[in-house]
Amino acid sequence: MIQNKEMLLELLDSRRYSTFIKAVDELNPVDAAEFFSELPEEKLPVVFRMLKKDTAAEIFAEFEPDVQEKLIRAMTDKEIGGILEELFVDDAVDMLEEMPASVVNTILKNAKPETRAEINRFLSYPEDSAGSVMTSEFIDLKKDMTTTQAIDRIRKIGLDKETIYVAYVTDKSRVLEGVVPLKALLFAKPDDKIGDLMNRDVIFAYTHDDQETVANMISHYDILALPIVDKEKRLVGIVTVDDALDVLETEATEDMQKMAAVLPNEKPYLKTGVFATWKQRIPWLLLLMVSATFTSTIITHYEVAIGAYAILTAFFPMLMDTGGNAGGQTSVTVIRGLSLGEIQLRDYFKVIWKEFRVALLCGATIAVATFAKVMLIDFKAQLYSGDQNNLVIALIVSITVCSAIVFAKLVGASLPILAKRLKLDPAVMASPFITTIVDTVTLIIYFKIAQGILHF
Repeated sequence: MIQNKEMLLELLDSRRYSTFIKAVDELNPVDAAEFFSELPEEKLPVVFRMLKKDTAAEIFAEFEPDVQEKLIRAMTDKEIGGILEELFVDDAVDMLEEMPASVVNTILKNAKPETRAEINRFLSYPEDSAGSVMTSEFIDLKKDMTTTQAIDRIRKIGLDKETIYVAYVTDKSRVLEGVVPLKALLFAKPDDKIGDLMNRDVIFAYTHDDQETVANMISHYDILALPIVDKEKRLVGIVTVDDALDVLETEATEDMQKMAAVLPNEKPYLKTGVFATWKQRIPWLLLLMVSATFTSTIITHYEVAIGAYAILTAFFPMLMDTGGNAGGQTSVTVIRGLSLGEIQLRDYFKVIWKEFRVALLCGATIAVATFAKVMLIDFKAQLYSGDQNNLVIALIVSITVCSAIVFAKLVGASLPILAKRLKLDPAVMASPFITTIVDTVTLIIYFKIAQGILHF
């Protein structure tokens, strides 16, 4: 792309505009969008107007929302209407969802009535639903068509469709009856009926299904597009694999942000202002700060014991960090399993039983390592002086770390599944939240074990 960029800039500087337009036509729309996005703001609309209408629409769909908004504000009503008519419906809907209300009104005002009606229908679907990401540009056939008739129809209408690799068979009421891949049509006899060629076992989703579920279905079944139907099983659109990839990327980013105790944000990092970033992060930080006060309360409650056995405080960080890390490991694994559909709500006891056994093994291993570390490193000087308290303290710390790991892993496995059960996002129950709970309980376990052994 770097070589192309230099060549395109040279063509613009030398005013060889016809050659420039041809060069842009040969570029991948994604690369072309990247080039245009790097142009100076005042130059972008001027250069963009040079492009052919269909090329401009393909590139426009790949722009970030802020670049799209700049172009729309610089366009005439006629130019806006032309771009909108060339865009696929799902791309138009994605664009409108990111635009300010004033810009949306300007765009819809310049759309044809039928285009405006279709866009409004898509915008009415719930956010993050299959209906909100589907497109209505698909090939539909009837089962009484011959192969020749079907191919003729694809040639006639296929140019304006999102994909022609798969055609969908519907009846007079648009009820989905089957699916026919283009490959089957190419190798069929001219007089073969579509009803005989189609696959009646169709994988589909409903308009109100979650978009992440739909994207995972496309990934699981390795298909190029998934038909979307309404409650009466009438075909209303399809979700294509490129849209599924966008959904998975968005959902993965959102989960990572939630797991890091940051409110989700769809804007790129460098395009998010300082104040907006502050608003994303401060709510969780305040919540975690308040919840962490329980830790100081516990320490205050046992201050007499700490005064008598001050050495106990030296192991606070290690115990809490180990417990938090153990819970984080499990929660991330379970959240990922829930996201991919590998773990279902009915698998709760299977998950708990597995994590309990893993926790015992991990806890025992870390306990032995902790005992050796405390005796050979932390108490090395006293080890040879015959101080019997060293052995007791090492034993208390080892038992605590084992107990903390078991508790942390059970909490890390339980909370995401519980969140899913309550129809919450399991990603919320990730490391920061679980770490706060585990830190508090670990200290309680630590002092209870010490109290039982040291009798303070």
